[in-house]
Amino acid sequence: MSAKTSLLPLLTQPVLQVIDQDQIKQSIPHRAPFLFVDEVRVLEDGKKYVGIHHVRADEYYFKGHFPGSPVMPGVLVVESMSQAFGGALMSRVSKGHATAIPLFLSIEEAKFRGIVRPGDTLQMPLEILRLGKISKIYAEAYVNGKLCAQATLNFILGEKHV
Repeated sequence: MSAKTSLLPLLTQPVLQVIDQDQIKQSIPHRAPFLFVDEVRVLEDGKKYVGIHHVRADEYYFKGHFPGSPVMPGVLVVESMSQAFGGALMSRVSKGHATAIPLFLSIEEAKFRGIVRPGDTLQMPLEILRLGKISKIYAEAYVNGKLCAQATLNFILGEKHV
């Protein structure tokens, strides 16, 4: 698959392993209320994954985005996709760098195509395009099989300030 091919077929591929939220928290520094991935399904280790986020009605941002008609902000959908990547592979990428944190380097060709609402399950298939100190992924986000967002995300390892 390439960045121009839909990742929708990944949603039905066999799962090799499930990374739960406790394991994700061991890999990335994010915590509530800014943790937007509940599990990551490993389809092809080091290459293909599906992040899952169960969008709860009590998520903090719904109070202001938008009262009476809550919508998950598109930037948080992109953040969810990046956290799925980090939850799956950050421990591997940062090996030997105990103080490393993942930082966005760039977000390319982001497109928002659908609405994510409270109660939805966000399914985020992603494909690793490059893995290392600088990593690149292509990811999409779906709700009930409908494409909601897509982007190519580039990351760099930064250092924690202690």
